[in-house]
Amino acid sequence: MPARQMTVCFSGYRPEKLPWGYDECDPRCAQLKQRLRRAVCAACDDGFRHFICGMARGVDTYCAEIVLALRPQYPDLTLEAAIPCPSQCGGWTPEQQARWHAIVDRCDFETVVQDRYGPGCMQRRNRYMVDHAARLIAVFDGQDGGTRRTVEYALRSGLEVVYVDAGSPQTFPLEGHPSARREASALGVHTGGVHS
Repeated sequence: MPARQMTVCFSGYRPEKLPWGYDECDPRCAQLKQRLRRAVCAACDDGFRHFICGMARGVDTYCAEIVLALRPQYPDLTLEAAIPCPSQCGGWTPEQQARWHAIVDRCDFETVVQDRYGPGCMQRRNRYMVDHAARLIAVFDGQDGGTRRTVEYALRSGLEVVYVDAGSPQTFPLEGHPSARREASALGVHTGGVHS
C-alpha cells in the first residue's frame, strides 16, 4: 500500500445534497467536475500518487472517475476503493450499480471496511480514509452529515483539507475553526490545514 504522505482521500455530497441532484448534464455539475479535476491535478503536481475513494454516489463517483481519466497523464496514479461493506451499492439502480462496479474493477486496491452493513459503517470507512491520507479533497459547504464529520476528523488529525466549491452560495466551511484557513482562488478551491 502506498505511503500515507503520498495519499489523498475524498469526501463530498451524495446527489441528494447537490443543487442539481442526479442531473449530471447540469452545467453546475460539469463545473464542479472541472474544479475537482484541477484539485486532483494540483495534488499530482504536489507529488501525491495514491487516491482513496469511498465509492458513494455523487462526489465520490466523480472523483474516482477523474483519477481514472488522469492515468494517461499520470501513469503512476493508483486508486483505492474504500468500500464500507460489500452490499454498499445493493439498493441502487441498475445503472448506478454498473457504474460502481466499473470503477471498482479499475481500482488498484480494494479495502472492505466491514463484512456487512451496520451502524457506523460509513463513518468507519471515512475514518479509514483519513487515517491513511495526508490530504483530503472535500466538496463541503458546511452542511451537517458525514462530509462535515469527515472534514472535522481530518482537521483534528492534521490533514491538509482542500475545499472545492460545489457551486452553492459562497460560504467557507467551519469558518472560525482554529485549524482552518482559506486562500482565495479563481478555481473555487480553498485550503485549510492545521498549523503548529
